[in-house]
Amino acid sequence: MEVQLVLERDIRTKWFLEARYGMFIHWGLYAIPARGEWVRSNERISNEDYETYFEQFNPTRYQPKEWAKLAKAAGHQYVVMTTKHHDGFCLFDSQLTDYKAGNTKIGKDLIREYVDAFREVGIAIGFYYSIIDWHHEHYPAYGDRYHPMREHEAYKNKEVDFSRYIAYMHGQVEELVTNYGKIDIMWFDFSYDHMSGEKWQAEQLIQMIRSHQPDIIIDNRLGGNFMAAEPENYAGDFYSPEQIIPPGGVVDELGRPVPWEACLTLNNHWGYHASDNAYKSPRQIVRALVECVSKNGNMLLNVGPDAEGEIPKQSKEILSSVGDWLSRNSRSIYGCKAASLAKPEWGRYTQNGRFLYAHIFDRGIGPIYFQGLKGKIKRARLLADGSELRSGTMWMAEQYSDIEGGAFISLPGGDLPDELNTVIELELYEPL
Repeated sequence: MEVQLVLERDIRTKWFLEARYGMFIHWGLYAIPARGEWVRSNERISNEDYETYFEQFNPTRYQPKEWAKLAKAAGHQYVVMTTKHHDGFCLFDSQLTDYKAGNTKIGKDLIREYVDAFREVGIAIGFYYSIIDWHHEHYPAYGDRYHPMREHEAYKNKEVDFSRYIAYMHGQVEELVTNYGKIDIMWFDFSYDHMSGEKWQAEQLIQMIRSHQPDIIIDNRLGGNFMAAEPENYAGDFYSPEQIIPPGGVVDELGRPVPWEACLTLNNHWGYHASDNAYKSPRQIVRALVECVSKNGNMLLNVGPDAEGEIPKQSKEILSSVGDWLSRNSRSIYGCKAASLAKPEWGRYTQNGRFLYAHIFDRGIGPIYFQGLKGKIKRARLLADGSELRSGTMWMAEQYSDIEGGAFISLPGGDLPDELNTVIELELYEPL
């Protein structure tokens, strides 16, 4: 049975592993204090004190069609947006709570508009949903690792019926998978300590989701042993390392590659943080994306809109630069996977069938050496402009080229043509 689950997972994730690049959107009430999405927990803010942000919430410059246009131009193939974060506030029109955008000054279902806008431009739709909830009266508070009231004595003897929270959580997830048409990704966040797996009635939850959305893919954060040879049904379809790219990619305990996606922030926070200007450069983002693909992984890159509903200018500029690079080099990313060759000293490889893509990060001196490729290259060219490059053995390399069956290619000029990442497309006589 478990082997069948793995086969079904491979079928479901096929499109996902070809898409490779997604946009993450963290947005909610926490954009108003503008100190990050964990502000409630970090500053021990009570429901009563946090209520002021609910009363103020009125993002009149929210234009999801502009977000979708930005994502399309930036090269994102799918998107995942927060429907409810840990603070419990819902951007969607849940019938199970009054704590939602429809009851704020903006007065509407913000998720409905998001879905419609991104679907219109052909980007696959994902929902982030936090399975923890600091607002719900039956979510455990005192003694919890993260709850804002974890040390507040008034909550020490408060009676909590966790089964009521589970019913609420399952009910909201069912709303999400039944009210918005076909949904491609369900991104749960997150399990910890004993709050994992069947604590969430995870098996029942998965069965319900798949009864409505059989093709949906789900991350690994409900719990379970995703790396097991025989993972639980609720262990998920893909692994989700956060703020790190695994050194060797991700494999299960049998050494088999498994679907995975690194989720990364543009600065140091997921939600809007007004004073966080530690943005990554377009070069860092492009090379991180290449690294993920070179290890059979995806990259989910986050933006955090502000309280008015606008994506910060610096985020837009970075995404635009990455999109410009992708417009010329997308064949080296979409549909690609790891190559069977070892990582070269000058950069990384990605591969799609007979086409091997050399991502040149560091030029060095002299021609570029391609270990193990002597006699295997049919054609070489710069991917960005299609200009031909000659593969062969230069006179100065003759005494070295046979040692490891290597080939050499010279690039014109002094500096690399593209400082973000210069890509050479190598058409091979046959796949490696």
